[in-house]
Amino acid sequence: MDITLQNLNEVSAKLIVKLVPADYEEKVSKSLKTFRKKANLPGFRPGMVPMGLIQKQYGTAVKVDEINKILQEAIYNYIKENKIEVLGEPLPNEEQQKSIHIDRDEEMNFEYDLAIAPKFDATLSEADVVPYYSIKVTDEMVDNQIGSYTQRNGRYDSVEEYKDGDMVKGIISELDETGSTKEGGIRHENATILPRYMHDEASKTLFEGTKKGDIITLNPRKAYDGNETELTTLLGISKEEAKNVNGDFSLQITDITRFVPGELNQELFDQVYGEGSVKSEEEFKAKVKADIAAQLAPESDYRFLIDFRKHMMDRIGKLPFADDLLKRILLENREDKDTAKMEEEYPKTVEELQWHLIYEELIRNADIKIEQADIEAQAKEAVRTQFAQYGMTNVPDELLTNYSKEMLGKKESVQNLADRAIENKLIAALKKSVKLKKKTVTTEDFNKLFEEKK
Repeated sequence: MDITLQNLNEVSAKLIVKLVPADYEEKVSKSLKTFRKKANLPGFRPGMVPMGLIQKQYGTAVKVDEINKILQEAIYNYIKENKIEVLGEPLPNEEQQKSIHIDRDEEMNFEYDLAIAPKFDATLSEADVVPYYSIKVTDEMVDNQIGSYTQRNGRYDSVEEYKDGDMVKGIISELDETGSTKEGGIRHENATILPRYMHDEASKTLFEGTKKGDIITLNPRKAYDGNETELTTLLGISKEEAKNVNGDFSLQITDITRFVPGELNQELFDQVYGEGSVKSEEEFKAKVKADIAAQLAPESDYRFLIDFRKHMMDRIGKLPFADDLLKRILLENREDKDTAKMEEEYPKTVEELQWHLIYEELIRNADIKIEQADIEAQAKEAVRTQFAQYGMTNVPDELLTNYSKEMLGKKESVQNLADRAIENKLIAALKKSVKLKKKTVTTEDFNKLFEEKK
């Protein structure tokens, strides 16, 4: 076997593989013998089919199969050993490929077209200036987060007089045209109402200043703007029954409860951050603020990578590609074989390909490696983030490990975690390698950055 590479230009080449009978005869013979042992043809016992018949019926197909295996292995090894950065798979040369008579024992030349990755310089220095936007953590954000903690530790107290936001419980009864309790009408003794969420403002005002034992008259359909789901819940009836509810009802108030947020005390501090970790309200607020900043940091990093990509794409400029060959490769890989669609998508595909090449070069330059420990740490961090969304910041490491095992058991999840770990390491390396043009912005201004991109 002889393999030679002919560079046509900086982004395309031709690979020529010369095979002689000695390269494939032994493997073809061995494969035919194996096939003979399994062959089951009428008139012959298993394994006793004459080799001549096997050769006649299956020889060409077996030979083609073995030669393809030899070619694939040889091309793969050659590209790997010579460190050739190939884009896509090598394709048989359409114009110069000579007619090969596979059924003859003769020398055969196979020619392949190779799309080569273009060369470029992705070395970084302080001459590379990239914006880095940090989101300002406002007092309002801190107060809202603390409010979320106190809400979860709050309680409902029974009160005598209604105020906006209170919950009312009582006995609700259907009335007739005269305003009296309707005989055989709807009656629900455990009705629960949050007047604040009624759709009708006039109905809300009926509760102002009411006390336990008071009786008010309201129209449920009007109060909830005909929402039958609300009516079924309030009146304890089916949706079919709710369709016929149009009149007034009396509500005898049996209880009024008011939500009281949890106190900002040591018990809450210990619950959120662990016993003794925070010992004062000032420390608690500072810790909450730091946590919010940490939660927002990935957003800043994500934006940084977007801006860094634009910077590098502009700095390097449009790279040359073997367009005709790349289009052949793309079309070969499309299930629909839609040439028009491929042509339409090609500019965006090439743009993404260029960034992929730059991205991979940056990873190599930063000597980034990923090990199993990195993937496991990324899984735990993903679980930690999920818990944090529900205000659970003091999650034991053992619990994080147990929850992350489910993610690590799925191949797709593992690949996503590995990709994220690589990206995080790369972002950290890039932030050290370029000059950051730092700016602190509000959440609103940060979100506008993405609107401007669109």
